Amino acid sequence: MKTALITGANKSIGFEIAKLLLQEGIYVFVGSRDLEKGEQAVKELKASGYNNVTAVALDVINDESVKAAREYIGQQTGVLDILINNAGISGGMPQSALTASLDQFRKVYETNVFGVVNVTQAFMDLLQKSPAPRIVNVSSSQGSITLHSDPNYKYYNHKGAVYLSSKSALNMYTVVLAYELRDTPFKVNAVSPGFTKTDFNNNRGTGTVEDAGKRVVKYALIGEDGPSGKFFCEETNPETGEIPW
Repeated sequence: MKTALITGANKSIGFEIAKLLLQEGIYVFVGSRDLEKGEQAVKELKASGYNNVTAVALDVINDESVKAAREYIGQQTGVLDILINNAGISGGMPQSALTASLDQFRKVYETNVFGVVNVTQAFMDLLQKSPAPRIVNVSSSQGSITLHSDPNYKYYNHKGAVYLSSKSALNMYTVVLAYELRDTPFKVNAVSPGFTKTDFNNNRGTGTVEDAGKRVVKYALIGEDGPSGKFFCEETNPETGEIPW
């Protein structure tokens, strides 16, 4: 049975991703900063008939928490097939390039960038034991410098110096990671779930968590002929999904 770890999986898109992977017969580790909330999510999943799921305390910005999660999962399985770096924060608004504080930048980057690096590096040894390892970094089309330089882009006027730049940094990490793993069975991609209605954006989104989850899971399940080192957002490009960095 394949195994997957999802960070920030106790609610919203992460929770939907867990459900979809469980439907594919994959054993899922639900990473949650608050273990109690993670266990509640697992309880809900099991009540729906999904039994191959375990909650794991995982605070991506806490080194000891990440190490403890790695040790725990390593005791449960010798192989990790899928890592979905889903945990992220918006940093609140406004996010002016002229007035956003360094603390605001640090807090968002700590989760959205450094947290991804921390978790990815911590679990790399388990992923390397998989015959077909997949890493999906949940990004945002808002991190596309190309799109945000185009006045015709539908979200051109929705600028935010902190969150947008953190996703741009995450995108570059994805590119470099995919490059370094290019001669291996790894597939590494950045996926934007689209403008989804969740508490992340105070429910201002227009998409559903069901659609968002499917968009992410699609790239967690790609075959050996699938893409790597690419950026996808089916909301922006419904035809091929791929969008510019």
